Amino acid sequence: MAILHISWFPQTQRCLLWGEAWKPLPSSGFDPWQGVHPHPYVSPQPELAEALTSLEKQLGDRSGGSLFSPIITADAKPGRRKTTGKSVSKAKGSLLKPTWGDVGLPLPSRLEAGGVTPLHSAADIESPIESHDDHGPVLHPWRIAGWWLTAPDVQRLLLGLPLGQQTWVGADTIGADVRFWGYIARWSLNLVARGKFLPTIELTSQTLAAGWRPLLDSAADQGRLRQYSLAMPLVCRSYQPPGKGEPVLGCRSPLAAPQDLIISVLTTLVDEQARQAAQTLPEKALANLGQELPLQPWLTALARPQGKLAASPMAVARLQEALTTWTTPLQTLEADLATQFRLRLVLQPPDSLEQPWLLHYQLQSAANPDWHLTAEVIWQHPVAELHHQGAILKAPQETLLGALGRAARLYDPIRHSLEQQHPTHCALDPIQAYQFIKATAWQLQDNGVEVVLPPGLAQSADASQDRLGLKVAAEVPADQQRQRLGLKSLLNFKWELAIAGETLTASEFEQLINQGSPLVDINGKWVELKPQDVKAAKRFLDGQKTADPLSVEDALRISTGDTQLIDKLPVVSFEASGALQTLIETLTTGNQTLEEMAEPSGFKGKLRPYQGRGVSWLAFLEQWGLGACLADDMGLGKTIQLIAFLLYLKDNDWLEAPTLLVCPTSVLGNWEKEVKRFAPKLKTLVYHGDKRPKGRNFTKAAQDQQLVITSYALVHRDLKELQSIEWQCLVLDEAQNIKNPDAKQSKAARQIKAQFRIALTGTPVENRLGELWSIMDFLNPGYLGPKNFFQRRFATPIERYGDTASLKTLKSLVQPFILRRLKTDRTIIQDLPEKQEMTVYCGLSAEQANLYQQAVDDALETIDAATGVQRKGQILALLTKLKQICNHPAQYLQEPSLGLKGRSAKLQRFDEMVDELIAEGDRALIFTQFAEWGKLLQRHLELHLGQEALLLYGGTSKAQREAMVDRFQNDPAAPRLFVLSLKAGGVGLNLTRANHVFHFDRWWNPAVENQATDRAFRIGQTRNVQVHKFVCTGTLEERIHDMIEGKKALSEQVVSAGEGWLTELGTDQLRNLLILDRGAIIDEDGD
Repeated sequence: MAILHISWFPQTQRCLLWGEAWKPLPSSGFDPWQGVHPHPYVSPQPELAEALTSLEKQLGDRSGGSLFSPIITADAKPGRRKTTGKSVSKAKGSLLKPTWGDVGLPLPSRLEAGGVTPLHSAADIESPIESHDDHGPVLHPWRIAGWWLTAPDVQRLLLGLPLGQQTWVGADTIGADVRFWGYIARWSLNLVARGKFLPTIELTSQTLAAGWRPLLDSAADQGRLRQYSLAMPLVCRSYQPPGKGEPVLGCRSPLAAPQDLIISVLTTLVDEQARQAAQTLPEKALANLGQELPLQPWLTALARPQGKLAASPMAVARLQEALTTWTTPLQTLEADLATQFRLRLVLQPPDSLEQPWLLHYQLQSAANPDWHLTAEVIWQHPVAELHHQGAILKAPQETLLGALGRAARLYDPIRHSLEQQHPTHCALDPIQAYQFIKATAWQLQDNGVEVVLPPGLAQSADASQDRLGLKVAAEVPADQQRQRLGLKSLLNFKWELAIAGETLTASEFEQLINQGSPLVDINGKWVELKPQDVKAAKRFLDGQKTADPLSVEDALRISTGDTQLIDKLPVVSFEASGALQTLIETLTTGNQTLEEMAEPSGFKGKLRPYQGRGVSWLAFLEQWGLGACLADDMGLGKTIQLIAFLLYLKDNDWLEAPTLLVCPTSVLGNWEKEVKRFAPKLKTLVYHGDKRPKGRNFTKAAQDQQLVITSYALVHRDLKELQSIEWQCLVLDEAQNIKNPDAKQSKAARQIKAQFRIALTGTPVENRLGELWSIMDFLNPGYLGPKNFFQRRFATPIERYGDTASLKTLKSLVQPFILRRLKTDRTIIQDLPEKQEMTVYCGLSAEQANLYQQAVDDALETIDAATGVQRKGQILALLTKLKQICNHPAQYLQEPSLGLKGRSAKLQRFDEMVDELIAEGDRALIFTQFAEWGKLLQRHLELHLGQEALLLYGGTSKAQREAMVDRFQNDPAAPRLFVLSLKAGGVGLNLTRANHVFHFDRWWNPAVENQATDRAFRIGQTRNVQVHKFVCTGTLEERIHDMIEGKKALSEQVVSAGEGWLTELGTDQLRNLLILDRGAIIDEDGD
C-alpha cells in the first residue's frame, strides 16, 4: 500500500496529496540531464484511489466521517484535463474542488556516476542535504502526480485523521508529513477558538482579496511555533521547492525554513475556519455600517470562499490604512515576541499587611527567558543600544514604554503608572493583587507578556502543594500485615488540614480565615485561600468523625496523581509507611526494586534473568491480591514464567486452591505439553471435550488438582461448574480474547471468583485503549471506571486528538499492573539466544479428526495388501493426505477457499501468532511444502489482516522472484508476511528482514528445514530470530516430531532422505505411527 504524503507549496498556498509505493529501480539510475523524470515511486491515480478507499474503510469511525471519498469522486475520471503546478499558481484562490495534476518537486535523491535515483521517504539519511558531503543526498527534481486539494479538503483530511497511538491496520501508510500537518491543523483550531486571528487585505497585481491570518502574540504560541519547527520531519522540509523557477539539478541548497512553512499552513487553515464561522453571521449585522470605508463589501468578502473584494482603489487605501492602525499594536507585539524582547511583570508581595503589593517592570529576551533587565537599570542608561550579558537591546527606553503601553490596554494600574516620567512599577492593594493573579495574569500572558508570581501563588505543581488541603498518612492495619489484600482493602490513615507545608488545628484555621483576605502569609510564603477550599475545609472539620475510609486503591490513585481531591479538598501531602510504602514504591518505580527469583524446586528448566524478575513481579502482586498483566513480547517466555510462579506458590505451601487457566482452544495442547515439560509434578487437569466431568464430578476432580486448563468457549458454557470453586488464581492466556467486554466469554470471565487474577498477552495493550480497559477491568474491577467514563476521559482524547496529558495520566494508572518487556530491549537481547526454536502444538478440529481417521482407515487396508514400489507410493500418498488434513480440510478436499472459521486448529493458532507479531511490528517467513496451500494461505492472510502478503512458489518467474525479494528486503512499506514453498524458497534467498520463521507443515528433514530457516538467520541479520514449528498433537506430526527430538544426534542421518524411511515400516508400525489420539480433538461446538 502507498504511503500518503502532503506536499505544501507556500507560493500558491495549495497542497498536493500523493502516494509513494516502492518499486525496483533500474540499476543505472536515471539520466539527470534528460529533463524532469516522473518519480518512479509515485502511485498512479487508480492505485492511489484504491489505496485511499481501502484506508478509509480501515479508519472506520476513527475519522468521524468520509475523508477521502469526496476527493476521489470529485475527480473520478482519469482522462480529464490535468492541472499543473504552474496553472495552480495562476489560478490561486480559484480551485473549487480537488483536481488530479502533477508538478516538478525537488526530493532527496542519490546522485552517482551512473545516474540519479530518489530516496524513499522512510530511508535513513546519514548526512543532511545542506551538507557538502560529495556522497550525501541532494535535492533533485522529479515529476509528482497527485490530487491538488482545496482548503476545505485539507482541513477535513488533517482534522479527521486520528493522532493517537497508530495501531489500526494501515496506520503505517500515513506519512510522517501528514501526521505532522495534522497536529498543525489542530493548533489552528485552537487559535480560532481563542480568537487569535486577524483580518487582512491582500493586494496583488491582478486581484484584491480579503482574508484571515493567525495571530501568534503570546509566549505560549511562540513557544509552540519553535517546538513544532524543531520537530518538523525532514520529509516536510525537503519536499519544498528551494526557490522560484525550475529547481537546479542535483542542488545541495538549504531546505525550506520550518517556521515559514508552518505559518503558511496555519494561515490557510485559519483562513478557512474563520470564513466558515463568518458565514454564520446574520446579514443584518452588516446593514448599518458607515459608508466612509468599504466595510460592508470587505466583511462580506471575509465570509466568501474566494474572498474577492470589489471596491475603488481610493476606498481600499483608506480601509487598509485604518486596518493597519488597528492591528499594528498587535502585530508589533507579535514581531517583538518572534525576534526581540517582551515585557516581564514581577509581582512582589509586601513585607507586612500594611504595605502594598508591587508589580515590577522588566524586559525579557524572547529567545532566552533567563535574560532580563529591570526598568530601573533601563532608565539609568539613556543610550541607543544597551549591551547586557551578550545581547544588544536597541532603543531600550522606547522598547520598554511601547511594551508598557500595550500592556496598559489590558491592565489599568499600569496605565496610571505611565503618568510618571520613569515608571518602574505600580502599587496594588490586596484586592487588586488578588484580581491580578486570578483574572489579569493569564490574559497578559496570552498576549505575550511574561508574568512572574510568588512561588506559592503560581500555577505550578509546587504551588498546588501549598494550597489549603489535606495531609494524609496511611499504613496497612497491623492485624492484616500477613493477609492477602486487594484494591478495596481498607487502611489505617490519619489526615490533617495543612497549608504551605504547615499543619493546622481547627483554631488556627479559624484565625486564618478571620483575616478576611484571599491572600495569606504562611511563614514568609504567600498562598491563596480559595473559597472552595475554605468551604470544603469547614465541612471536613465538621464531619471528621464520619470521614470516608481510605482503601489501597485510593492510596495508589493519590500516589500516581490521578486522585487529587478527597471530600473536595486537595491532597497536598501523602505519606505511606510500612508494607504500603513498599507496595507504592515498587509499583510506581517500574518494579525496579524487585530482585530476580531463582528456579523453584520441581521446575525442569532454566529461568533467564528477566524471566526471574517476571516471576518475582507476579509473586509480589499476588501478596496484595492485585491483578497483573504480563505482556512480554512473543517468544520471551510468558508460559514458563507462569509455570514457575505456580511452583513458587507450591514450594511455599501457598497453593491452597487450584488455579484456573483459560486459553484459546488452539493452545490447549500446547499448555498441557509445556506444563508436563517444565513442571511434571504439578497436578493438572485439561478440562475440555464431550467427556469432561460435569457438576459435582467436576468440583471433586478440580479440587484434587493444582492447575485446571480450559478454553474460552467453556468459560461461558460451563460457567456454573467453574463458579462452584473459588480459585486461587484465574489466568487468561491471550487475554485479548476478552477485548470486547460485552462478549459472553468476557462477561463470564469476570463472574468467576479468584483471589488473584493474571492476564497474559503479547500484544501492546497500552496502545489499544478499548482492549486495555477490558483487560484492566477484569484484573482490577472498577479501577479505570465504567467503560463510558473511560471512553470519554481517556480513549477519545488520546486516540482522536493525541492528548499527551491524558496519556501520561493513564500510563501512571496502569503502569503498576502491566509488565511488558520487548525483544529489542538491550537487557533482554543479552539474555536471548540468536535463534530460538519453538514447537507450537495444536489440536485437530472435529472435521479434521474425522477426515484424518477416514484417510488412515481407508489406506491401511490397501497398504497392507500392496508390496514393493506400489506400497511405498501408497504410504507417501497417505502421508501427504494426512499433512494436508492437519493443515486445513480445504486443502485436502481441494476447495477453492477456506470457508468458515474454526475448521483448522493449526490455522487458528497461526492467526493468533500472526496478529501478535504484526502488532509488535515484526516480519515473518512462512514455509509450506504445498504450493496450492501457499496460495490459499496468502489469500487468507490478506483477508484476515487487510494487508498484502507475498507468495513465492515454483510457478513464480525469475523476474517476479527477484522483485519480491528486493521489495521485502528494501521497501520500507513492504508486506510483513512472505509465504514461500519449501522447494522454491528454501535455498538461495537472503531474507534477513524477517525475524520470525514459521514451518506451517513439516518436511521431517532437519537439514532441509534448517536451510529454509537460514533464509532469515544468516549474515546480515541484526535481530534475534524466532523459529515456530507447528505440530498437530495426537497425529503422525507429533509422533515423528518426538522421534526426531528423541534422537537429536542421529536425526539428520535417520531422516536425511526426507520421508523415505517411513515407507520401510511394517503395517503395524505404520498403524501405531498414524493412529489418531481422540483426546487431541479440539472442537468448539463439542466443548
